[in-house]
Amino acid sequence: MQLTKNKNKKIIYLLGLGLIIYVLGLPSYSFAVKKPTSKLTVFVVNYPLKYFAERIAGEHARVVFPAPKEVDPAFWMPDAETIQKYQRADLILLNGAHYAKWVQRVTLPQFRLVNTSAAFKDRYIRADEMITHTHGSEGEHSHEGILFTTWLDFDLATEHARAIEKALSRKKPELSKVFGANLESLERDLKNLDGEIKLLVSQKPSNLLVASHPVYQYLARRYGLNVVSLLWEPDKIPGDREWNKLRAILRRHPARWMIWEGPANSTSIDKLRSMGVNSLVFAPCANAPEAGDFLDVMRQNIENLKKAF
Repeated sequence: MQLTKNKNKKIIYLLGLGLIIYVLGLPSYSFAVKKPTSKLTVFVVNYPLKYFAERIAGEHARVVFPAPKEVDPAFWMPDAETIQKYQRADLILLNGAHYAKWVQRVTLPQFRLVNTSAAFKDRYIRADEMITHTHGSEGEHSHEGILFTTWLDFDLATEHARAIEKALSRKKPELSKVFGANLESLERDLKNLDGEIKLLVSQKPSNLLVASHPVYQYLARRYGLNVVSLLWEPDKIPGDREWNKLRAILRRHPARWMIWEGPANSTSIDKLRSMGVNSLVFAPCANAPEAGDFLDVMRQNIENLKKAF
């Protein structure tokens, strides 16, 4: 009986040894398992950064922009749960230029923060004066200090994108070539936008414009637009004081076109037209558009701007 047990053990041992030798003798690729590269989780503070990051990272990152569509992300304050999600992200992409002031009020992991405009902070534009007003559901806020709609200068938008590519490549160096190729594609698109507006404005460089809101300074500086800004909201009808201020502006700056952030109400458009001022939309696209993407919105903006030039 004991001999039978020992014999069985020996047989099992030899069979196991043979199986090991067989497996080791097979070509290595037969049992090679490719581990999928885990996706990065990237949180951003506005939609342009989301678009740039998605273009560059492709399938290798989950890019999250949690602000509700009805808010201006520059003045939005996330709740505690959302802040915790930012804190757990692999990367947190900031616009810089004092955009999203909530970032200064909470604790975020510094080693994951990336100020995507840090490389061109010497090109920030400062507001001439502090302007405080109420804007949508965010309540009262001010346009003061450093202006932040940097991405409307498509040369600076390219700098944002380059900073994002560097940050992604630091996290995933094995994918740096992929990120680099995707960046090149995005750079070409931004360069085309840049060239289109330059050519358009060059046809009528002395054209005078008024803007509904002080968000076009980077656009104006880059492309030579002569713009005077008001503090009007597209969905609100300005009061007598605002109309009188516009009349005073038009006496010294006889513009024939008003640039709006979004579609304006018909009452404002009609009254402007009676004053000899037409309307067009150039959407900053700080938040996600209802349709299309950043590139689609900017191409439409250029088409709209053609009306004035």
